[in-house]
Amino acid sequence: MSPSQILRPVNLFKRMLKMQSSLKRMKDGESVIDPTSTVGGGVGDVYGEDRATEDHLVTPWTVSVASGYTLLRDPHHNKGLGFTERERDSHYLRGLLPPAVSTQELQVKKLMQSIRSYEVSLHKYVAMMELKERNERLFYKLLIDNVEELLPIVYTPTVGEACQKYGCIFKRPQGLFISLKEKGKILEVLKNWPERSIQVIVVTDGERILGLGDLGCQGMGIPVGKLALYTALGGVRPSACLPITIDVGTNNQKLLDDEFYIGLRQKRATGKEYYDLLEEFMSAVKQKYGEKVLVQFEDFANHNAFELLAKYKTTHLVFNDDIQGTASVVLAGLVASLKLLGGSLADHTFLFFGAGEAGTGIAELIALEISTKTNVPVEEARKKIWLVDSKGLIVSSRKESLQHFKKPWAHEHEPLSTLLDAVKVIKPSVLIGTSGVGQTFTQDVVEAMAAINERPLIMALSNPTSQAECTAEQAYTWTEGRAIFSSGSPFDPYEYNGKSFIPGQANNAYIFPGLGFGLVISAEALASQVMQEHYDKGMIYPPLTNIRKISAHIAANVAAKAYELGLATRLPRPADLVKYAESCMYTPNYRSYR
Repeated sequence: MSPSQILRPVNLFKRMLKMQSSLKRMKDGESVIDPTSTVGGGVGDVYGEDRATEDHLVTPWTVSVASGYTLLRDPHHNKGLGFTERERDSHYLRGLLPPAVSTQELQVKKLMQSIRSYEVSLHKYVAMMELKERNERLFYKLLIDNVEELLPIVYTPTVGEACQKYGCIFKRPQGLFISLKEKGKILEVLKNWPERSIQVIVVTDGERILGLGDLGCQGMGIPVGKLALYTALGGVRPSACLPITIDVGTNNQKLLDDEFYIGLRQKRATGKEYYDLLEEFMSAVKQKYGEKVLVQFEDFANHNAFELLAKYKTTHLVFNDDIQGTASVVLAGLVASLKLLGGSLADHTFLFFGAGEAGTGIAELIALEISTKTNVPVEEARKKIWLVDSKGLIVSSRKESLQHFKKPWAHEHEPLSTLLDAVKVIKPSVLIGTSGVGQTFTQDVVEAMAAINERPLIMALSNPTSQAECTAEQAYTWTEGRAIFSSGSPFDPYEYNGKSFIPGQANNAYIFPGLGFGLVISAEALASQVMQEHYDKGMIYPPLTNIRKISAHIAANVAAKAYELGLATRLPRPADLVKYAESCMYTPNYRSYR
C-alpha cells in the first residue's frame, strides 16, 4: 500500500474531528476563525512561506503528502540537490537524485554562472522562467540575491521582447488565459487555477504592452513578470498571486498572420461585447476570492484604462499601475530631488511629453501633493503642470476635442506645436517623458532645458529601453554633467569629466506593498530612503539592492496611516510595524521537511 493510501483515511478522520469541533464552537457561540490563518491575517500560510515560519518543519502537501518523483516535479516543494540525506529517505528520493547534497547558496552560485554564460537577454529570460517552473524557491532566492542584475531580465526591458515572442517560448501555463470563448463560464475558469487563496491578481488585455503596442494574448508576460516582482521585492507569497490575460482579439495584423500566434485570431472586441466580458470577469473574481482581493489593471489602452478604474473603484479593490503606481514612484523621485534642486514642489514648473494614462496620472498626483502641502485648491496646483501630446501643447482652445482625462490640463495659453517650443516658452525645471516614443528628447530639447536650469531634472520614463525619450549618456553629455536623470528602464552608470553618475530608475516595483492604499504616503516613504551618498552620485532613488527593506518601510508607513484612520483590521496594533511587515514577507529559503 502506498503512503498516500495509508494517509487518506487518517486525513479524512482529521477533517471530521475539525468539523465536529467547529460545529460545537458554533453552537456555543464561539468564533470559528482558523487560528492558523497566517501571521498577518488573511489566507493561510499553506507552504510555510512567511519569514515568521522560516524555522518551522513543514509537510510537502499536494493532494496527499508529496514524495518521490512527484515531489521532484512539484515547483512549490522541489529542492533539487538541496534535499538532505534524511529527506531523501523520508520522501522516497533515493536513486532519483545524484548522491551530492548542495546548499541553496551553492545552487544559486551555479545558476548565476549558467545565466551569465548566455549572451542574449531573451535566453536568460527563458532560463529564469524554466527555473520558476521547476523550483520556485530557488527562482526567488536567485532573483532576490541578484536583484539589480536579474530585474532587467525578469521584467523590463527583456520582458518586452519576451511578449513579442511569447508564442514561440510558451511551454507551460503560468497564469490564466480568459478569452471570449469563455464568456458565461469565467467563474468555472477561475476554479481551474490550482491555488484557492488568491490575494493579488494582475490582469491585462494586451492592448498597450509597454511602448510596444497591441500584443494581444502574448501580453501574458507582463502579469507573470509583475507578480514575480510582487513576491521577490514586495514579499507577497507566490501562492497568493494570479496572473491573468483577457483575450478579446488583437488589431496587430502581424500577429494575426503569424502561424505561431497563441491567441484569438480576430480583431479586438470593443464596446458592449468588451465591457460585458470585463463585467463578468470582475464579478467572478469577487465571487471566487472575496472582496479583499486586489485586482491590478496592467497595460490597458488609455480609452479602457480610465473607464475600468472609474467603474470598479467603488465596488472592488482595484489599482492601475500605469496611472497610479507610476505616479507614486515619480512623485517619490521628485520629492527626493528637491534636496538637489532646492525649493518645494510648488516652486517648480513641470512639463510632460505624453498625455496618456501614465502622464496624466503622474500630473494629478503631483497636483494633489502640491495642494496638500500648500493648502491651495487642486485646480490651482494644476497650473504648475503642462502637458504636450502628439498635437502639441494642451491648451484651452483645444478643450472641445480633448479626451476627458486631458481636459483638466488645458490651460490658457497660445498653441505650441512642438516640444522644443514648449520648453523654450514654458521654461520648466522638470521634463518628464511618458510618450512611449524613443529619442524624442533631442539634443536641442535637452540643451534648452540646460540653458534654463542650473540642474535640469530629466525623467525619460518610457519602456522598454528602446522607447526611452533619451539615454542617460545623452542627458549627461548634452547638459555637461548638470542633469539629474532618471528613466523607466535601467541604464548603466556613466562617467563624465571624471565624475561617475548613476542613473535613477523610476521602477514601480518600489511601491508594490502600498498598492491598494496611500500612494502619496508610499511616495514620501520611498523618498525618505534616499541617503546623502546616493545624492552625491546624482541618484534620486535608493539602490534596488535594498528593495525588500524599502518595501517593509513603505508597508509600515501605509499601515500606520490605516491605523490612524481607523481602517486597520489587525488588532492590537503591532508595536513595531516595520519588523511586523518583515515577518509577514515571503522568504524563499528552503524549508526542512518532516
